[in-house]
Amino acid sequence: MAESMTGLKRSHRCAELSEGNIGQEVTVMGWVQKSRNKGGIIFVDLRDRTGILQLIFEENDCGAESFGKAERLRSEFVIAVTGQVEARSGAANPNLKTGAIEVRAKGLRILAESETPPFPIEENSKTKEELRLKYRYLDLRRPDIQRNIMTRSQAAILTRAFLAEEGFLEIETPTLIKSTPEGARDYLVPSRVHPGSFYALPQSPQLFKQLLMCSGYDRYFQLARCYRDEDLRADRQPEFTQIDMELSFVNEEDVMEVNERLIQRLFKEICNVDIALPLPRLTWKEAMERFGSDKPDMRFGMELKDVSQAVRDCEFAVFKGALEQGGSVRGLCVEGQAGMPRKKIDALVEFAKGYGAKGLAYLAIQPDGSYKSSFAKFMTPEQLAALVDAMGGKAGDLLLFAADKNDLVFNVLGALRLEVARQLDMIPKDSWKFLWVTEFPLLEYSEEEDRYVAKHHPFTMPMDEDLALLDTDPGAVRAKAYDIVLNGTELGGGSVRIHQADIQSKMFEVLGFTPERANEQFGFLLEAFKYGVPPHAGLAYGLDRVVMWMVGADSIRDVIAFPKVKDASCLMSEAPAPVDEKQLEELGIAVAEEEE
Repeated sequence: MAESMTGLKRSHRCAELSEGNIGQEVTVMGWVQKSRNKGGIIFVDLRDRTGILQLIFEENDCGAESFGKAERLRSEFVIAVTGQVEARSGAANPNLKTGAIEVRAKGLRILAESETPPFPIEENSKTKEELRLKYRYLDLRRPDIQRNIMTRSQAAILTRAFLAEEGFLEIETPTLIKSTPEGARDYLVPSRVHPGSFYALPQSPQLFKQLLMCSGYDRYFQLARCYRDEDLRADRQPEFTQIDMELSFVNEEDVMEVNERLIQRLFKEICNVDIALPLPRLTWKEAMERFGSDKPDMRFGMELKDVSQAVRDCEFAVFKGALEQGGSVRGLCVEGQAGMPRKKIDALVEFAKGYGAKGLAYLAIQPDGSYKSSFAKFMTPEQLAALVDAMGGKAGDLLLFAADKNDLVFNVLGALRLEVARQLDMIPKDSWKFLWVTEFPLLEYSEEEDRYVAKHHPFTMPMDEDLALLDTDPGAVRAKAYDIVLNGTELGGGSVRIHQADIQSKMFEVLGFTPERANEQFGFLLEAFKYGVPPHAGLAYGLDRVVMWMVGADSIRDVIAFPKVKDASCLMSEAPAPVDEKQLEELGIAVAEEEE
């Protein structure tokens, strides 16, 4: 029978108590982690969000009634206990913050009983994620998940404080907005008052934060909820939180400088990691050519090498064909792995095929200087020597090559570099390698749409020296865009925005927008830009990704209180779900049955 806490007031959370409290009378409340009845004496581990505290019940101290209740305690019962803090009677537990003390109970109330939970509430749970997410309210009681969620709160509070010190204003923007379907798909919300019309949930506050710059607010930020109806991926969430900001009268250097100091503050305060500033920078072109990725993991070497010149005259059809099609031949040197079994090499070939490669060529340099290779017979000894030299290969190394269009080669070798490093345990676990990647392409060509699309969004400013190329070679135009990357993960990205009407019109033209369509989608922004818009730039971080790295979690689901799974559903609340016919009728919506 659950009891009331009338007349009781919690004096401390569990792990707030220490040896300094010995002799004090305290009242603690929380969940029973476990209970051990030693006959005449009962030990209870009490848990709350701060940690675990040992309670000790003896009938002489707490009376027959409380002792009788203590005998009934089971895991996850919610209790309130009044007692005295003492030095621990047995050996101290060095693994607990409160391991040197215990509370000798004088009174006990059972505030709520619990059925046996479907899995143990313990750190580093081995329970399947599907079951844990179905009972997420129980999973959230686990100490490691609670630490993650508390770290997230700390990161949000520190971010707010830092940006306020830097003169930013926290301003909320709407979450029911007009759909502007450039980029990912919008989540749509039907309007009852305007039948047949829909709001969209924002993919980001982009247009509104630019309007705030037009309105003179100078420096804006918010922890913004964002929604994207994206194709399914294991570590994507349909709704997520951005640390979103925009600044007026600045250039990209100003934005990067303030954000470097923000990152430095967060990681020092939360992780006690000292980040040296300024952060290193790579242009997008250099990042792709050296690492095959626009978010390179700099914790280890094994950089890509372009060997197109070295193999230009060889007779190996794969290399020759790639070069004739305007592509390239590039490779990775895996040091000391010439003896890698053929079975493992074949597995790497299959891995590369998963990223679009037709295959993977390899060459193992034996200790005696001879070669084992999938293609050596098509090359002269001189050509092989030149190739090995271009790769910086030496006896005992394994060389892996991809040959195709440049973007495919980068994609394949970038992924292969990470996979090989993982397999060979080359990635140091306690290393923090931040960098900026700059000068992204402004546009990328979409075969599907047969037109150029914006790599970031249509409001990104081209680099001044590339403006003339918008007419002659749009694909070569670089953007004033920048991403901040940590250990191979993009934490955030931003750009300088277009604030000149003529450049914005040219951008829409290159993207294939008619003036009418541009006005239909972005009219309110374009109208605002007629009334004096300052130069402005911004950036947004994925808060979930930042915190994931801070706590060392494997997935952003471990730092979000109520995440969704890969198919964008919530296993706990069973959202999304059908709604009743009456709600649909009010909205003027009919659900069409899918034909078999």
